Amino acid sequence: HLLKDKEQAILMAEKHKTELEAKDKDITDSLVYAKRIQEALLPSEEYFRKHFRDSFIFYRPKDILSGDFYWIGERGGKVFIVAADCTGHGVPGALMSVIGLEIIEKTINEDNIENPSLILDILNSELEKTFSSGKNMGGVIRDGMDIGLCMIDKQNKKLEFAGAFFPLYLIRDYRLIEIKGDKLIIGMNKHGEKYTCHVMDLKEEDMLYLFSDGYVDQFGGAENRKFMYRRFRYTLMTIHKFSMNDQKAILEDNLINWMSGSAQVDDIMIIGIRPL
Repeated sequence: HLLKDKEQAILMAEKHKTELEAKDKDITDSLVYAKRIQEALLPSEEYFRKHFRDSFIFYRPKDILSGDFYWIGERGGKVFIVAADCTGHGVPGALMSVIGLEIIEKTINEDNIENPSLILDILNSELEKTFSSGKNMGGVIRDGMDIGLCMIDKQNKKLEFAGAFFPLYLIRDYRLIEIKGDKLIIGMNKHGEKYTCHVMDLKEEDMLYLFSDGYVDQFGGAENRKFMYRRFRYTLMTIHKFSMNDQKAILEDNLINWMSGSAQVDDIMIIGIRPL
């Protein structure tokens, strides 16, 4: 009798396992399909290179779907580049990124807003509106995004940048200049504090980098510590004169060596551009 119960239990466990595996496969399949949709929304490297022949995108989601996203668009000879990191990765991050892309595209292309800090102001208030507590009764969504937005005017060799927790790195004459973003998360800047617009002249040979914090926060190395900004800046200084494909390959190899088997902790995105 005991034996029969035991067999019964084993059969039940097997059945459960099979059911779970089927469910798991369904979920994974639908995530993989969602990833294809998400990738279709993001501009390809080829498309990026239509605007900037010298550019690369290093993009490596933590899970199947990513909370990091980027965008490029042109209006009247001015090129806009956006890199953003939604708090939360995976499905919530990916959904957030779709909303962010939608608002940015509309603000630039339909509302003809060109000032980077104004675009961030609008993005902030639109996200606030989307997630206002009146609508979702089950509690407020505490998610927003960090972002860096460049407007490049090649004709007049001008750069305008606004950021929320994202800096912009500019390497010129072997010096790295950091243009800091404001410490105001988009979508959680309740009082609508204004974002700063940094305006700079561009020179030939300038190299620009926009990136999320995934690379610098990655654990690894001999002591399993974070990669850190100092090491990241040193890497960029070392490679900034190389071809775009080489820069990207080195950043990737570097990361893989650093991780040496550690799990990736966050979505990773680095965009490099030689604007002129």
